[in-house]
Amino acid sequence: MTRTRADWERDTLRPSLTRAPERRVRFETPSGIPFEVVHGDGDFPGEYPFTRGVHPTMYRSRLWTMRQYAGFASAQESNARYRFLLSQGQTGLSVAFDLPTQLAMDADDALAAGEVGKVGVSVSTLGDMRVLLDKIPLDKVSTSMTINAPAALLLALYIAVGQEQGVAMRALRGTVQNDILKEYAARGLYVFPPGPSMRLVTDVFAFCAAEMPSWNTISISGYHIREAGSTAAQEIAFTLANAIAYVEAALKAGMSVDDFAGQLAFFFNAHNHFLEEVAKFRAARRLWAKIMRERFGARDPRSCMLRFHTQTGGSTLTASQPVNNVARVTIQALAAVMGGAQSLHTNGMDEALQLPTEEAVRVALRTQQIIAHESGATETVDPLGGSHALEYLTDALEQRAAALIASIDAQGGAVKAIESGWMQAQIADAAYAHQKDVESGQRVIVGVNEFVEDAPAAAAVKRFKVDASIEARQRARLADWRAGRSAEAVAAQTAALERAAQGSDNLMPVLIDCVRAGLTVGEIGTTLRRIFGAYTPPTAI
Repeated sequence: MTRTRADWERDTLRPSLTRAPERRVRFETPSGIPFEVVHGDGDFPGEYPFTRGVHPTMYRSRLWTMRQYAGFASAQESNARYRFLLSQGQTGLSVAFDLPTQLAMDADDALAAGEVGKVGVSVSTLGDMRVLLDKIPLDKVSTSMTINAPAALLLALYIAVGQEQGVAMRALRGTVQNDILKEYAARGLYVFPPGPSMRLVTDVFAFCAAEMPSWNTISISGYHIREAGSTAAQEIAFTLANAIAYVEAALKAGMSVDDFAGQLAFFFNAHNHFLEEVAKFRAARRLWAKIMRERFGARDPRSCMLRFHTQTGGSTLTASQPVNNVARVTIQALAAVMGGAQSLHTNGMDEALQLPTEEAVRVALRTQQIIAHESGATETVDPLGGSHALEYLTDALEQRAAALIASIDAQGGAVKAIESGWMQAQIADAAYAHQKDVESGQRVIVGVNEFVEDAPAAAAVKRFKVDASIEARQRARLADWRAGRSAEAVAAQTAALERAAQGSDNLMPVLIDCVRAGLTVGEIGTTLRRIFGAYTPPTAI
C-alpha cells in the first residue's frame, strides 16, 4: 500500500512539530506565495530511506550548525579565534590540530620541529586543552575535533576539561573525527597499524554508547578522499565502504548495531558542480539507509540516518584571483544546504595562500548566514526534489557508488582494498584525469586557465602569519608542565596504560586517568607505539 501525504503528516510531520516548534511563524516568498514543508509526493523527509532529508521539517525547525574549522599557534590564540567566531554568530566549534598533535607527538619532539602550531593548534597537555576551551561553556556549545589516529587521547582531554567545568560526560555534545581508514587511503596522518587503530575506534564507540549519548563517535570522511582527487561517485562509495568496515569491526567487538549506529556521523566535501553535489548528498543518504537495514539488520530509524557535516572544497580554491573563491564557496555551501547537511564549514577566500584572516572567516561565516536567512533555501525541505535532472543524477550516483562498493566487497572489504593500494590507485587515476582536463582546457577554471590576469596571486588578500616564536613558547610550557606534575602518578599511569593496551579492556577509562595524571599526548602516543607498533605503508613503484 502506497504511503500518502496524509499518512506522513499524521505519523511523522505533526509529531515532529510538537517536539520542535518551527523557527518562524510564516514561510512565504517576498511576493507572498506560501511554501509547504515539503513539495511533491512519494518519498517524504524524515522517513526511510531518507533521500529527502533525515528530519521531517529540516531547516524550518532548526538551521544547520554553522561550524567554522579553526585552530592555529597556541591554545591561547586559538581560544581567541573561537570566541571571535562565536561572537559573530557561529553556533558550534570545530578544532584544527597541528601536525605533531595529529601524529601523537609533543611540541618538543625532534620530529615536530618547524610544524608546531602551523596548520592547527598545538595541544600536548591537559593544561593546553584547558586554555583552548577557556570561557567556552561545554554544556552549551558542541565541539567537533578533527583528530584521527590519537582521537581517543584528545577525547579524553576534552572529557577531563568538561568535568573540571562541572559538565558531566552525558551532557557533552560534539564529534570526534576518529576516521583512521581514510588516513591510510587518502590523507596519510596515521600512527598505528590497522588492527590496533580499529580497536581504538571501536573503544570510542562502546565508551560513548554507554557514557556520552549525545556525542558523535566518528565522522566518517569523504572530504579528504575528494580532496585527494576522487570523483563524486568515488567519494560516496569509498566513504560508505569505510563505514561498513567500522560497523563490522564494532559488531565483531560484541556491540549490537542499534546500540552504536545512531552515533555515527559523516563528513563530505562540496564542489562546484551544483546539481551533482546536491544529488551526491541525497544518493549517499539513500544508499546508507539501505546498507544499514538490508545488510546489517538495523531496526532503529536513527541507525539508518546518514547525518553529515560538509566543508566546502579546499582543492577548488585558487591562489590566482582569490576573491573569486567567495563565489565558489557560496555555490558549494548552497549545494550542501540544498542537499540537507546537518552542519557546515565555509572556507575563507584566502585559504589557497595561507591560514585565513579574521576578515576572510567573517565573510565565510556571513555566506552561511545569508543563505540561511535571505536565500529562501531553508523554507521547504528538499527544495530541488522532483527535478528531472536532479533525480537522474541521484539515481546514477547511487548506482555507480553501489557498483564500487561491490568491487570493494569482492576484495574482502575496505581494509583489504586500502592495504593492497587499490583504493588509493582509483583516487590517483581520477585526480590525474581531472588535471589533464584542466591542462588541456577541457575543464575551465576561472582565473587559472581562462580569464587569466597578470596581477600577483596574493595582491587581493591580507597576509596572515603564525608567530615564529610559538614553537619555543610551547616547548617552554611543556617543560613547566612536566616539572609541576607528580612523577609517581605519571609512572603508575604509564604502567596502567601498558597493561590495558596489552589486554582487551576498553582503553578510554585509562586514557582519561592518564591525562588527569598529567601524561602528555606524546607520552601516551609513545607508550601505545611501543605496544601496538607503528604503521609503514606498502611501497608501490
